[in-house]
Amino acid sequence: MVDLYGQYLKIKDQIDEAISEVINSTAFINGPAVKEFSQNLAKYLNVKKVIPCGNGTDALQIALMALDLEPGDEVILPAFTYIATAEVVALLRLSPVLIDVDYRSFNIKTDEIEQAISHKTKAIVPVHLFGQSADMEKVLQLAQKYNLFVIEDNAQAIGAEYRFSDGTVKKTGTIGTIGCTSFFPSKNLGCYGDGGAIFTNDEILGEKLAMIANHGQNIKYHHKYIGVNSRLDTIQAAILNVKLNYLEQYNNERYRAAEYYSENLKDIPQILLPQQMPYSSHVFHQYTIIVQDGQRDRLKQYLNSQGIPANIYYPLPINEQEAFKDIAVVRSSLENTKKLVKSVLSLPMHTELTREQQDFIIDKIRKFFS
Repeated sequence: MVDLYGQYLKIKDQIDEAISEVINSTAFINGPAVKEFSQNLAKYLNVKKVIPCGNGTDALQIALMALDLEPGDEVILPAFTYIATAEVVALLRLSPVLIDVDYRSFNIKTDEIEQAISHKTKAIVPVHLFGQSADMEKVLQLAQKYNLFVIEDNAQAIGAEYRFSDGTVKKTGTIGTIGCTSFFPSKNLGCYGDGGAIFTNDEILGEKLAMIANHGQNIKYHHKYIGVNSRLDTIQAAILNVKLNYLEQYNNERYRAAEYYSENLKDIPQILLPQQMPYSSHVFHQYTIIVQDGQRDRLKQYLNSQGIPANIYYPLPINEQEAFKDIAVVRSSLENTKKLVKSVLSLPMHTELTREQQDFIIDKIRKFFS
């Protein structure tokens, strides 16, 4: 699914030098590269504050901790997403309220948000799934109407852009109250271990987020908040500093690979191809098709038997996970989610994907349906 070694070889000298500098300095925790990366990423995103942290799940948890929510407060999120989005809500004894996603964009169904709001609702967590933005203009309108926080789960869409109806363009993760991302190695901007970051344009909130990520302190041994210990390692920051320079290139390479898939698979009636929404660019963290007529599992098994690592993201919705059966609040029929968990299939997608590899994958898919 991802060729990290091939990607590394192209920038090997720069990566090796960056790692070597950190080792020689022995500044392994909060070294200069961490601050440098934070500043560089803030500039790229055009956001005021970037707070690096240990991973994307920590980023979501710290974001919620900074909003002073109370146990039992409700947080609205999509049922079709990775478990971390809901996990942090439950960890903080908040109530995850699940609604459906749009069938073609895979993102939160904005026309279901309002009906899910109660007097306990305090926040909405739109997930920019697979590489394109949720419809943030509608999310923000509802958040303003009901005085709700918006936390963007941007783990899969860093570099994507949202276009507002007035022509304004913003990077995903910089639109709501707080944005969160992951630098897991397979992400579009990935490090060589765990890593994450939190974004905000609110300077005061940014200071609080930074303190919570550092044991609740901004002066050593003086703890203002209950916090956590969540740091981006200096070596990982140094690696990300190098790779950030290539993020636009990486996203463009993914987009070209996605176009090639779509051009060569568009005439197969049994599958629906990824649909790019008019309000968002797409950075194709995943290239996810919908396999119709109940043939998804057979196609996956066939492709895997041919050496093609097609994967299913995600086979179970949040509400059907054993850990959430007694926790999740469902305020939707989840009609689309129920269909998608049985029909989505992600094809190999990464920056090193060659035309020869894609032709092989395409040929096998065509043979399966012939």
